[in-house]
Amino acid sequence: MAEMTEQNAMRKKMANTIRFLAADMVQRANSGHPGAPMGLADIAVVLSEKLKHNPKNPKWLNRDRLVFSGGHGSALIYSLLHLWGYDVSLEDLKQFRQLDSKTPGHPEYGHTEGVEITTGPLGQGIANAVGFAMAEAFTKEQVNSETCELIDHKVYCLCGDGDLQEGISYEACALAGHLGLKDLILIYDSNAITIEGDTSIAWSEDVAKRFEAQNWNVMKINGHCYDDIEKALDEAQHATKPTIIIANTIIGKGAGELEGTHHTHGAPLGEEIIKASKAKEGFDPEVTFQIPEDVLLRFRCAVEQGELYEKEWIHRQKEAPLVEQNVALEKLLSPDFSAIEWPDFGDIDQMATRDSNGKILNAIAKAVPGFVGGSADLAPSNKTELKEMGDFPKGRNIHFGIREHAMAAITNAMALYGTTIPFNATFFVFSDYLKPAARIAALTSIKNYFVWTHDSIGVGEDGPTHEPIEQLSQFRALPNFYVWRPADATENVEAWKTAIEMNKPNAFVLSRQKLKTLKPKRDFGEPSRGAYIVKKREGATMTLMVSGSELMPCLQAACHLEVLGVMANVVSVPCFDLFNEQDDAYKRAVVDPNTKVMAVEAATATEYYRYADKVLGMEGFGASAPADQLFEKFGFTVQNITKEACELVNAEYRVVEIKKCDV
Repeated sequence: MAEMTEQNAMRKKMANTIRFLAADMVQRANSGHPGAPMGLADIAVVLSEKLKHNPKNPKWLNRDRLVFSGGHGSALIYSLLHLWGYDVSLEDLKQFRQLDSKTPGHPEYGHTEGVEITTGPLGQGIANAVGFAMAEAFTKEQVNSETCELIDHKVYCLCGDGDLQEGISYEACALAGHLGLKDLILIYDSNAITIEGDTSIAWSEDVAKRFEAQNWNVMKINGHCYDDIEKALDEAQHATKPTIIIANTIIGKGAGELEGTHHTHGAPLGEEIIKASKAKEGFDPEVTFQIPEDVLLRFRCAVEQGELYEKEWIHRQKEAPLVEQNVALEKLLSPDFSAIEWPDFGDIDQMATRDSNGKILNAIAKAVPGFVGGSADLAPSNKTELKEMGDFPKGRNIHFGIREHAMAAITNAMALYGTTIPFNATFFVFSDYLKPAARIAALTSIKNYFVWTHDSIGVGEDGPTHEPIEQLSQFRALPNFYVWRPADATENVEAWKTAIEMNKPNAFVLSRQKLKTLKPKRDFGEPSRGAYIVKKREGATMTLMVSGSELMPCLQAACHLEVLGVMANVVSVPCFDLFNEQDDAYKRAVVDPNTKVMAVEAATATEYYRYADKVLGMEGFGASAPADQLFEKFGFTVQNITKEACELVNAEYRVVEIKKCDV
């Protein structure tokens, strides 16, 4: 008992070190959130003793993943990273929330060593943790044997009241319980405080019952009792389903008169309160950013222990009884995209791009064993089933259920895990439900693939609720995010050839209706550069810019214009974002600045004004009717495109008959 008392006394000293580091960081920055870090400090200390990671190799595959879903508590994250021995110095802590520092207001993947994924938008971190656990479960099925487990780590997630109030948490946790992700451990910092005050003003649900109903192992503990924390973590290690540890804590623990109040949530505590708090716990009140030597020594054990963990794993890997295990792991870690046998649609007269995309997905999956994914209950419509490849976790098809937001956040984490290349799918109009996760993918260059079918008013009879109008413009406005809207099956293949090599998020916006396979000869340029001239005419005085299903009527309209004496180049724009990145010479070669430019797209298409003098797009929502009637109603016909083009160049319009149109 005496030994435990000494151990807990040391733990308290370590926890107070974290508390005061966090308080000093926020105070120095005059900005930040000290409450959660101070409330979670005790849990962080015991978790430090259990966590399997290597600060000298943050990318070690079999490390435990630790996700801080409440990214606003970043002062805790950075304090721990420094104490553990990651590349986060004491000076970095002093530069908290300052320009170009390693310690921004919310943790960013790729910016700060040791941060597993970018968090901050509440709830997403929980779904990210589910994604890491799903990637681990899939990888275990591929590489573990009965006698040798190459993958056997845990996924921890620290979350708060705000995370669990977000709807995405329910989506993700319901799926985790359904899948029985036993290596997932969610630590809920239940301090009953949000920005506006006590959670009771807006929340009264029984979290334990919610998680029990979702097939989780549920524990309740005092989040400041070291023995309770240790017992719960040890029990969670051996659970047969995902675990939530509901830890009752006090926000701003140790913050004197502000302890337990919402005033500690998102504002500095004040120098006098910090000094008094330090003095009470035996710390020098006049010294900021102090780390007692014995505290640092204990935290830094993570370096030596982490190296031992990794060395043991490497030995286990070398001694694996089945050569196939290591071969399988290597194939997951180093996918060979050159082995993909891309489908050839040259003999196909017409095909919806959602259908060609389905064949492309299957071609990729056959060559890339870590290529996995699925739809939000729309695989038959999205055409995303990977044929004869089974269901997750043993197989490649993931059934996300009707959970778009969680689906995207889950696949973000799967993409960062190291062994999986994920895709997710839904109708394009429902991309609105997952936009926050797509934004995180863009922010941190996550190699996640978004498949969005039913791309326009071509949806038809389902009407305006299901017809995306503004979404193309929305996602094209998102930096570092590449939206493809292929005009036919062949262009779809070219789009994927480019996207599969990119370490960026890509989205494929695909038609429900069949489109003629144009087999364009590319008079100038390449799809891989975002836009190219499909049909070039000598002496052109105008350029038609177009994507997707509108390419064919534009090619036909250009033939009509030629009869009327107007020479028009036709430019296909499969990826507006990539075209924007090209040099000025290429842009001028594709979109001749000496021509009048008209963009045609069955969407708002306002972004085309960067190049166009006129945009023929949607100015309202769609309607419920067969697709061909809608294209006629909203002006995306050969005749109307021709008429609008004539108006732009002040040419006389008349109806003409074309016997042959070379497209």
